[in-house]
Amino acid sequence: MTYCVAIKTDSGLVFASDSLTNAGIDHVSTYSKMHTFVQPGNRMFLLLAAGNLATTQAVVKRLRDDCQLGNLPCLNSIASMSDAVDYVGNVSVEVQRTQAARDVPNTSFEATFIFGGQIAGQAPEIYMIYPQGNHIHESAAHPFLQIGETKYGKPILDRVIRPDTPLEQAARCALVSINSTIRSNLTVGPPVELLIYSANALDGGRRLLFSEDHPYYRALGDAWNEGLRQALNSLPAFEWESQPQPLQVVATSTSGQMQG
Repeated sequence: MTYCVAIKTDSGLVFASDSLTNAGIDHVSTYSKMHTFVQPGNRMFLLLAAGNLATTQAVVKRLRDDCQLGNLPCLNSIASMSDAVDYVGNVSVEVQRTQAARDVPNTSFEATFIFGGQIAGQAPEIYMIYPQGNHIHESAAHPFLQIGETKYGKPILDRVIRPDTPLEQAARCALVSINSTIRSNLTVGPPVELLIYSANALDGGRRLLFSEDHPYYRALGDAWNEGLRQALNSLPAFEWESQPQPLQVVATSTSGQMQG
C-alpha cells in the first residue's frame, strides 16, 4: 500500500508521497514514488505512482526513454496537459497488458497515478489516472487528489484545503495528511517526499525528503498532536457540565454520629 497526495492552489502545486513498498512480510523496502520531468522555462511534469511496482517502474522508464530517444509522442513535445495525461494513461495500459501476458492470470499489475504540472502559457493542473487509462482532474470545490491509502489523511484536507490556501500552508497540510496516515496504517511509511511548485516557475520546484527522525518532520508531528489536544480541550462542554452540582446533605444522629 502507499499514500500520495497532490494539491492545487491559486499559487501553485504541492505533491507528497511516502516511500514504503510492501510485497509481503519478507519483502518490505523503500522506493521513491515521485518522478519529475522538467524542461526549465518550458514545462514541468510530476508523476506520483501507486500500485504494482513492476508496472510503475516500467511506466516511468518508458516515459523517460521516449523523451531521450525523441519518440513521438513524448512529454518533451506534447502541446497540452490533456494530451500529456492521455499519453501517460495509454503507456500505463500498454505496460499493464504486457506485464499480464508474462505472468499468471491471477496476478494484478494495476497501477494508479497522479500526474500534474504546467506547460508554458497554460495553467497548472493535476489529474488522477486510473488503471484503465481514463482520468479525472481536480476541481475548485475539491482542489486535491489522493491515491493509495487515502482515508486517514483525507479529513484534514477536506477541512483545510481551498483554492486560496497559501502554498506553504498547503504543503504543511499535505505532510500532516501523510503523518496521520503513517500513524494509522503500517503499510505506509517514511521517508516522505514533498515537492512545492510555484505557478509559472517552470522549474523543478522545491523538493524535500523527510526521514522519520528529521527535526522538522518530528516538530511538525508533535505540534499537530498538541494542537489536536488543545482543540479537544477547548470544545464546548455539555450542558450539564456547566451546571452546579447539588449539595449532598448528610444526616447526623443525636449522639453526633453520621448516619448513611
